[in-house]
Amino acid sequence: MSLAASPIRFPDASSRTVMTRRGWWLVLLNVLVPGSAQVLAGNRRLGRFGLGATLTLWFLAVAALVVWLVWPTVLYTVVTSTIGLWAIALVALFYAVLWVVLTFDTLRLVRLVKTAPGARFGIAALGVVLLVGVSGTAAFGAYVATTTSGFLSDVFVAGPPVPPDENGRYNFLLLGGDAGPDREGLRPDSIRVVSVDAETGQAVTVGLPRNMEDVPFGEDSPLHAVYPEGYGAIDGCEVDACMLNSIYTEVELKSPEMYPDAVAQGSEPGIEAMRDAAEAITGLDIQYYVLIDMAGFQQLVDALGGVTVNVPEDVPIHADETFTTVAEWIPAGEQHLDGYHALWYARSRHGTSDYDRMARQLQIQEAMLAQFNPANVLSKFQEIAAAGSQVVKTDVPQSMLGYFVNLATKAKELTTPVVDIPLVPDNGFDPEDPDYAYALQLVQQAVVPPATEEPAE
Repeated sequence: MSLAASPIRFPDASSRTVMTRRGWWLVLLNVLVPGSAQVLAGNRRLGRFGLGATLTLWFLAVAALVVWLVWPTVLYTVVTSTIGLWAIALVALFYAVLWVVLTFDTLRLVRLVKTAPGARFGIAALGVVLLVGVSGTAAFGAYVATTTSGFLSDVFVAGPPVPPDENGRYNFLLLGGDAGPDREGLRPDSIRVVSVDAETGQAVTVGLPRNMEDVPFGEDSPLHAVYPEGYGAIDGCEVDACMLNSIYTEVELKSPEMYPDAVAQGSEPGIEAMRDAAEAITGLDIQYYVLIDMAGFQQLVDALGGVTVNVPEDVPIHADETFTTVAEWIPAGEQHLDGYHALWYARSRHGTSDYDRMARQLQIQEAMLAQFNPANVLSKFQEIAAAGSQVVKTDVPQSMLGYFVNLATKAKELTTPVVDIPLVPDNGFDPEDPDYAYALQLVQQAVVPPATEEPAE
């Protein structure tokens, strides 16, 4: 059939059957291959532009898929960088506008008044629904990209990538900060070091009880000159309790001048003091820290839609900050906790030990990480981004996000579980009478690969 005789470009306008069939085809072609409706039945210049844009989009999608399969870190770096996110937003906005133009032009080409009366509403409704679906998705993508860019810029610092340590690992200090109305300043009640293999993503976590005493400092730490035998070991300290989590409070409130460059580097004096302590305890070079505000943590859990955990025994929720009066209980068994109950599950003290709290905190962290999947994050993106920027403080540079996202993906695929090293009495370590040489031994056994013997010649 010649183009001149085509019922698409030159239909029999007097035949409602022909015009109706043509109308359905044009609307479907507009969404299947945007621009094709104009090439076949309308302005060919607009159609060629639309087809070119469509083919370009398909090419970009295929290229992104190939990169994701072969070099995933590259793709993750693009979608976590400010420039990459703004480029994605502009492209998505361009296609959203283009599809609006093409859809309205397609409905003009359909000539609804020439179609069967019973089909007019259906053709128009299908065109509008497809318009909202396609253009709306592109517009939402642009919104997500710009919001993500703002969120990442608020949370993560600017800086160059940092190589792994001599053992090929990245080490993070995770602090759960609990200010509370009954205490002066913030005090980290949850302290954990996470060591991640830079190639496989295999992780080792070291739980540090907040009540550790005589905490050591390396010779290059400014605190070593003040406490050469350990924190508070000789003449006490500058705060009421000389425990691990008091180091943050003392340095932050009493002697921030010890770490004059901390704020400029995206940190705080108290955090740097805690980093020095954690490095001396574990023997690890800690490249980054992550501080989570436990009060704001409640918002993040709610934004995720809650967390599901297996509660081993009833856990109390306190009526006041004295942690002595019970208001209600979180019952044993599998429970889906909202932010309020998850926070209390992690910090409850009544009738339990600090070591029980450490186990519950790790449980909550693992449950949250399990729920940070693409579908959950996208469906609740606005709430998560708003909560996250208020909850998290870190010195992880934005330039490293793509690499760490890829590493986290690898970690989820591992069959070997996370190795947890709790420095608690049940594991042979007494925080109140600490053997730090034993702590170093436990950590080194977990993170340093055993030396392989050279084959005999």
